[in-house]
Amino acid sequence: MTNKPPEQPAGARRWLPTLAAISCTVWVISNIAAIKPLQIPGLRFITMDGGNLLFPISYILGDVLVEVYGYAQARRVIWLGVLLNLFAAGTFALVSALPPADGWHMQDAFATILRQTPRVALGSLIAFTCGSFLNAWVMARMKILHRGRHLWKRTIGSTIIGEAADSLLFTTIAFLGIWPRHIVLQVILWNFLFKTAYEIAATPLTYLIINRLKRTEGSDPYDTHTSFSPFRLNAP
Repeated sequence: MTNKPPEQPAGARRWLPTLAAISCTVWVISNIAAIKPLQIPGLRFITMDGGNLLFPISYILGDVLVEVYGYAQARRVIWLGVLLNLFAAGTFALVSALPPADGWHMQDAFATILRQTPRVALGSLIAFTCGSFLNAWVMARMKILHRGRHLWKRTIGSTIIGEAADSLLFTTIAFLGIWPRHIVLQVILWNFLFKTAYEIAATPLTYLIINRLKRTEGSDPYDTHTSFSPFRLNAP
C-alpha cells in the first residue's frame, strides 16, 4: 500500500490576495504587449511577441499559487484573470468605438494598439486559460507523485507543458493568416524557448519565494482529494 503525503493546513493566506492581484495585472498587461512582434537587439534571428517580456512571470506566480495554496486557489485566480482580461478587452473596444473629442487626432493609433481584433482576444483567452490550467494541473500532480520533493522538476516541467500550449494556441489563433507564416512559426518557437528559459533562470528565486511563503502562511497543501476540473470553482 502506498503511503500518501499528509494533508497540510491552509494557513492564513495573508499573501494570497497580493499574489492574485499581481498575477492578474501581469496577464492583462502581457495580452496588450503581445500585439507587437519584436526582435531582440543583436539577435535579429529571434522573433517573438512583446508579451514575453512579462508573461513568463505569470507562470512563476502560478507555480507559487499551486505549491503554497493548492490547485483550488490557483483555479480561482486563473478564472479571475480570464474575467479581467475580458473586462479590459471590452473596455478598450468601447472606448475605441466612441467618437474622439474635437481636436484629438490619435484615434486611429489608439484603436490600432488597444482595440484587439476578435481573433487576438479569442486567441489570448483560449491560450491563457488552457496554458494556465495545464501548468497548475501538472504542478499539483507532480507534487503528489514526488511527495513534495524535486520542486525544480515541477516548476520546469509544468512550464514546458503550459507554455507549449500557450505559445501554439495564441500565435496560431491570433495571427495565422495575418502575419507571414514564417513569422508565425518563429514566434511560436521563440516564445516557447524564451519563456521556458525564463522559468529555468528564475528557479532560485522561485525556490526562495515558495519556501518563505510556506513558512509565513503555514501552508504546504497536497491536492490528493482535489477536483481538477477547471469549472468546479466551489470545490475543494
